[in-house]
Amino acid sequence: MDVENSPKHTVAEAAWLDAAYKLLTTQGVEAVKVMPLARMLGVSRTSFYWHFKSREALLEEMIRRWEEQNTGNLVARTEAYAESICEAMFNLFDCWLDSGLFDARLDLAVRNWARNDDALQLRLDEADKCRSGAIADMFKRFGYSDVQAEVRSMSIIYTQIGYISMQVTEDWHERIGRMPDYIKVFTGKYPSDSEIRRFWARHDADAPNVGPAETAESAGPIA
Repeated sequence: MDVENSPKHTVAEAAWLDAAYKLLTTQGVEAVKVMPLARMLGVSRTSFYWHFKSREALLEEMIRRWEEQNTGNLVARTEAYAESICEAMFNLFDCWLDSGLFDARLDLAVRNWARNDDALQLRLDEADKCRSGAIADMFKRFGYSDVQAEVRSMSIIYTQIGYISMQVTEDWHERIGRMPDYIKVFTGKYPSDSEIRRFWARHDADAPNVGPAETAESAGPIA
C-alpha cells in the first residue's frame, strides 16, 4: 500500500466537509472539486476516496447536512415549549442569532446552487414548504386561523430569505433589540417584559427596557 495514501495519512471526513463548506459559501458549488480540496487540506487527491465515492457523494452529504441543520433545527424550534405565541417566536428567532442552529451562509449558498440544479431546487422547495408548514402549525397552536397562520408563516419565511439574500449587516445589539417589534409585526402581539428579558439572557445580552408605548399591556393586536 502507498504510505502517502494509507488511512493514517488521510484527514477525517469532517475535514473534507468543512473545507467543502468553505469553498461552497465563498466561491459557489463549481469551486467544490477534489483537487482544490486536497490542496487546502495538504493531502493527496486519492485520499478523498477513503471517505467519498465521488464528488457527487460529497455534495450529497453537504446537502444532507444543510437539510438536517437548517430545516431540522428550525422545525425543532417551532415545536419547543412556549406559553405564548411571543415566546414561541423568540424560540424561532434563536435560529437567526445562532449559526449553530441555522447557518445563513450555507442557506444562501444552497439557494444560489439550486438556481442551476433542478433536483436541488425541488429539495429546496420542499425544505421551504416544511419550514413554512412548521411555523404555520406553531401559530395554529395559539389560536390563529388556518389563513392567518399561513400568511404570517409565509411573511416570516419570505422576510428571512430576503434578509439572507441581501446579506444584511447589522449591529448585534441593534438587531436583537428590534426583535420584540418584529414579533409585534408578525404576530399582532407585543412580548412581555419577562419574555424579552429571558430571550436576551440566553443570548448573553442585557435586556432593553420596554418603553411605555410598547408594553405587552398597551400594545394591542394589529389587523
